[in-house]
Amino acid sequence: MPCQIAAMLKDLHLSRGCAAAFAAVGIYWGAFGALVPDLKPQVGLSDGGFGAAMLVSTAGAVAAMWAAPWIERVLGLRAVPVLACAVALAFVFPGLAVGGVSFALAMMLAAMASGTLDVAMNARLSVLESVSGRPLMNLNHGIFSLAYALSAVFTGLAREAGWSPLMVFSALGLVVLLLLAPMILSPVPDPDRVEGAPEPAPISWAVLAPAGLIVLVGFMAEQGTEGWSALHLERGLGAGAAEGALGPAILGFTMALGRFSGQAVAHRMSEAVVLSLGASLSAMGAVVAAWADGLAMAYAGFAMLGLGVSVVAPMAFAWVGRLVAVERKALAISRVAVLGYAGFFLGPPMMGGLSEMAGLAWSFTAVAGLLILVPLLLVPVLRRRGAPA
Repeated sequence: MPCQIAAMLKDLHLSRGCAAAFAAVGIYWGAFGALVPDLKPQVGLSDGGFGAAMLVSTAGAVAAMWAAPWIERVLGLRAVPVLACAVALAFVFPGLAVGGVSFALAMMLAAMASGTLDVAMNARLSVLESVSGRPLMNLNHGIFSLAYALSAVFTGLAREAGWSPLMVFSALGLVVLLLLAPMILSPVPDPDRVEGAPEPAPISWAVLAPAGLIVLVGFMAEQGTEGWSALHLERGLGAGAAEGALGPAILGFTMALGRFSGQAVAHRMSEAVVLSLGASLSAMGAVVAAWADGLAMAYAGFAMLGLGVSVVAPMAFAWVGRLVAVERKALAISRVAVLGYAGFFLGPPMMGGLSEMAGLAWSFTAVAGLLILVPLLLVPVLRRRGAPA
């Protein structure tokens, strides 16, 4: 165990710039998940309307992620810190929104900034993996989850103290200022100058498409349940603001735990096995949380869901990253991310639409149905299409 902790700390130091960027994205989405019960009445939207407003943001986010490799090349070594500042600025606008249209536009800006940063930091991390020979995806995605959870707890306490969404988002901007130092000061390998990189295996949409769909399902489950868990607990089980915030917080903490553990098992088990086990556990957790008759059972369901879904996206990214030449990683990851991160933004509106029609319990059940497609369909397809596991 001490050796594993030492190795993890070494990996964290190696990827400290990326880790800071993952933390920056995590704190904003963690706050957003805990603020949903306040944002909905602030902008005057029903469950379906709120979900539709989130859906508007998806188009801008997907376009931004498609252009992310070009944006990264233009910004060069400054890409990650500049995009982190863009995220901090963009998330001020949802706090200012007072109607459905302004909220939809504000979330589109936030999603565009966040999606572009996500592609840039994942691509940079994939380069670091190639150069160092160390698996870093689970660790850094774990940093995202830990930051998400801590931010959700902070936001729940801030809500209890009477803070508005604008006050919460503004306070998080100060945290991003502190995170800029490791983003700026950490070394960034130039993919065009990396020597000794192995010849890439042929890669095509036959491989990228199923990998992207795995990421889509993972992020749809992750963001959809995070964004609606507090409301499910407060409206369905009578939780208070702090108790409701424990829903996204538990998801965040267990996803962090799962991803930190995945950092260790990545050396011992194939991506296919880890993806299948994680998605199955996550599906069971979604069902438990959906039909829980008390807070304790719902919290247990969210813990199972978080542990399982934690490894889905990072393992899929790592799987694709191993197939691509260093200089092509940003392009390959951006294309997978265009598919995958659509789930990050489609999850909340899907949950909202289903909730409007049948209630949040059925929304969570639908998430379970999507997750079970990973081991039953998507992983076997990816294996058959030549991606080594």
